[in-house]
Amino acid sequence: MPNLRFGLAATLFAVCVFLAAKFVGNQYVFFAGYVVLQYIVLATAWNILGGFTGYVNFGTAAFFAMGAYSSVVLHKTTSLPLPVMIMVGGLVSGLVGLGTGYLTLRLRGTFFSIATLAMAVVVQTLVTNWDFVGGSRGAYVIRPAKSPIFNGDYIQYLFVLMLILATVSVAVARAIQYSKLGLGFASIRDDEGAAEASGVPTLRLKLIATTLSGGFMGMAGAPLPYYVTYLDPSSGFSLSYAVNTIAMPLIGGTSSWAGPLIGAVLLGTLQQVAMVTISSALSLLIVGLLLVGFVVAAPSGIIGWFTR
Repeated sequence: MPNLRFGLAATLFAVCVFLAAKFVGNQYVFFAGYVVLQYIVLATAWNILGGFTGYVNFGTAAFFAMGAYSSVVLHKTTSLPLPVMIMVGGLVSGLVGLGTGYLTLRLRGTFFSIATLAMAVVVQTLVTNWDFVGGSRGAYVIRPAKSPIFNGDYIQYLFVLMLILATVSVAVARAIQYSKLGLGFASIRDDEGAAEASGVPTLRLKLIATTLSGGFMGMAGAPLPYYVTYLDPSSGFSLSYAVNTIAMPLIGGTSSWAGPLIGAVLLGTLQQVAMVTISSALSLLIVGLLLVGFVVAAPSGIIGWFTR
């Protein structure tokens, strides 16, 4: 029942966000808002594995790019609607997350993080040499002019889809935190050896975490080709995705579902404002300064200021 009430409240809030963006009347709000919402999904997805379970994933860009390139493949071979492409992107990345988890989750700590980083390099190399999706040249995707479901342009449609995805991902993260699954994740994070000795099915729980985390990252990346209209390996596997996705939960707080949401809204908004008013080159500098500041002043993130 609490999850249902939260879902209804989150849906109402999402509707208000869209109406407020329409009321502003500036098209850039939808462009910038899409990026912030995208980071909410990525940060929440990363936190399911990195925050709740304690396994730091450096392969965010790989899962994100797999979702994006799955849409490129479907765009070239089918005429499926974008929501279906998002589901396919999530399925592809989720299955890769499951396979990666099965192969690497027997590793722990730094060794697991290095393995995910190596996986990202392997996936980028494969995509760079795959001519069907453009290879190193990249691929162009023609973005429709109008939204297929309401009166507005396609950017507003992408904004709505990402807003729905952000709402769902946050609701799922909150449901996990207050469930037996969340308790299992927390036991792995606190002391995996003790949890395994106590009968907690650690491998099964870790596979669930990697699948959910990878799936949401893939769904976040699936609309990217229609947003940028040109996708190449350097943009799909951009360092900013990996850095931001880790920094946002750390700044907001990894112990709660709300931490990644707060960090993504704060950091994503600052980056978009700096990009327009100062320079786009300051994005990663802002991330680095805030991350260092919070590590020193608030190791538990913003959420840690309000919780014991």
